[in-house]
Amino acid sequence: MKLWIKYLIAIALGIGAAFILPADSPAVSSLIASFSEFSVRFGRYTLLPLLFFGVSSAVFRLRSTKNLQKTAVWTLMTILGTTLILALLGLVSILLVKLPRIPITGEKMSSLPSIDIKSLVMQLFPYSGFEALQQGAFLLPCFIFAGFAGAGCTTDQNASKPVISFFESAAKLCYSIMSFFIEWLCVGMIAVSAWWMISARQVFASGIYTPLFIMLSVDFVLVIGLIYPLIVHFLCNDQHPYHVVYACITPVITAFFSGDSNLSLPVNLRHARESLGVHQPSSDVTVPLFSIFARGGSALVTTICFVMILRSYSSLGFAFFDILWIFGASVAISLVLSSLPSGGTFVALTILCTMYSRGFEAGYLLLRPAAPVFCSFAAAFDAVSAIFGSYVVAVKTKQFEHVELKHYI
Repeated sequence: MKLWIKYLIAIALGIGAAFILPADSPAVSSLIASFSEFSVRFGRYTLLPLLFFGVSSAVFRLRSTKNLQKTAVWTLMTILGTTLILALLGLVSILLVKLPRIPITGEKMSSLPSIDIKSLVMQLFPYSGFEALQQGAFLLPCFIFAGFAGAGCTTDQNASKPVISFFESAAKLCYSIMSFFIEWLCVGMIAVSAWWMISARQVFASGIYTPLFIMLSVDFVLVIGLIYPLIVHFLCNDQHPYHVVYACITPVITAFFSGDSNLSLPVNLRHARESLGVHQPSSDVTVPLFSIFARGGSALVTTICFVMILRSYSSLGFAFFDILWIFGASVAISLVLSSLPSGGTFVALTILCTMYSRGFEAGYLLLRPAAPVFCSFAAAFDAVSAIFGSYVVAVKTKQFEHVELKHYI
């Protein structure tokens, strides 16, 4: 049975369970929440070992074959390109379509979440390189440490043969273990989707945020059904780009219902390799980088939500400078959400409100009840960007091989 069918069945069972089980009972809700958290931990269990050994061996191979620079340039351009495209789509959508105002509440500001840039920079190079392997959420320190390890092996390839052989063997072992965990994660997705439905049920029932969710759904269909396939068609000269959409199914539903980019990363990695035929050196570098930096979905959702907040408070229009500021700030904030694999979009919205000030500092409170749902949309956009982006980089660097559709996992 295809992996995406297993996941869809699990999600259908989870959503059904959310309506059948007495979710109003604190004991039942607590039990489902615990199972959901356990499932997320289960799915992310092999991520750091796989990331370290996979990136180390991948960087070694890329540098040995002189493909590292080309892969890095294409990855950087694709990350920036997808982020700008999604942010622009969100801005155009909310400017063209005026959504209904959200009722103003009397809720007061609580402690504001924030992103400490200085702390993030310091974490990139901890006092010991081995501390980088302890960051379960912030993956960039581990990626950097693994990159240096792989690059260092190329300085004296004869002396480093035992080391690189160990890295490659360990990477294959970790990938096999990760594949096993991904197969069984479908069982955990029952609890994940059930908890998501329980958390979002009241939001859907209120109807206040329905226009917002419809806009996000339409934008998602445009991205996955038109914009990204056209980019692949013209940039990669691919006459049938919708095979990439088919490979997106499992990563998208995993990202949407979990809202966790670190959980969808191993699913993305497996589909990039086994469905799209991306070679290991390319996939093991590009997919994590997209998961860490390519948060265009967060930029899109943040832009739409922020303009919606401003319109709820005031009927005044926007000057060109305000539009430019919203676009630039959303893109900039999305690029520093790497330490927040889940919930980063809501944090970005609070930061945007605080930076804009002018009496809108507490505007994020209007959308706080809907945060679990719009964060799910952002995670789904980011998962699509990771799959399409890794495929584009692999094609442009000639690091892929064709896989027949019937062999997709």
